[in-house]
Amino acid sequence: MAKRQLFLMSSSAVHGFAYLQHAESDITSFLRRNGVNRVLFVPFALTDHNGYTDKVGGVLKRWGFACDGLHTFSDPVAAVRAAQAIYIGGGNTFLLLRTLYERKLVEPIRERVLQQGVPYVGSSAGTNVATRSIQTTNDMPIVFPPTFDALGLVPFNINPHYMDPEVGGKHKGETREERINQFHELNSAPVLGLREGTTLIVDGEKATLQGMFQARLFRQEHEPTEYDPGSDLSFLLHS
Repeated sequence: MAKRQLFLMSSSAVHGFAYLQHAESDITSFLRRNGVNRVLFVPFALTDHNGYTDKVGGVLKRWGFACDGLHTFSDPVAAVRAAQAIYIGGGNTFLLLRTLYERKLVEPIRERVLQQGVPYVGSSAGTNVATRSIQTTNDMPIVFPPTFDALGLVPFNINPHYMDPEVGGKHKGETREERINQFHELNSAPVLGLREGTTLIVDGEKATLQGMFQARLFRQEHEPTEYDPGSDLSFLLHS
């Protein structure tokens, strides 16, 4: 069985950078290391599939990679089975997961990534659906997927766009940490809070945090733990 290859970003857009620019070096290295020259982009987290594919594809093409939108194929399952790499973009996680189930893509994507080692790139919602479930997304449930169970490419959850409480802020609603603690009142899966500009890279059984900021790990009945860029988080793959 081939090794899984995952590139899970918190977000495509980071303050002070052009679209995807913050991760350009890491993404290009990831794709080239895996012999990729053509990427299959999955735009189903937004409704403007053409515009979304053009936006992402324009960046990838400048970096030397061809890009095809999955929505343009008459047989999307066959397209997944032929893909050199799969990139699922951000948007609304509920819409994305529902569409993946409707088009019968969950099992083909899982098989290609976990059994055949096809590289997977996820951003925001695309990172959410790569995990155990979408129960720790920040998105509004604008549609109803048949289940919260996601692709299960890793056995834990991620909270993209993780934000710390503003020091001295006047907002009295629940913080992101409080929301995750509420999840852990009823669920045992670890949750990795990925701040903007951070990425989890999985190479087989090794998981490494990359990017500009720390990530915050939440585990049921444990105090949260901060991890610096470069940290080995491989233990999460066996959680």
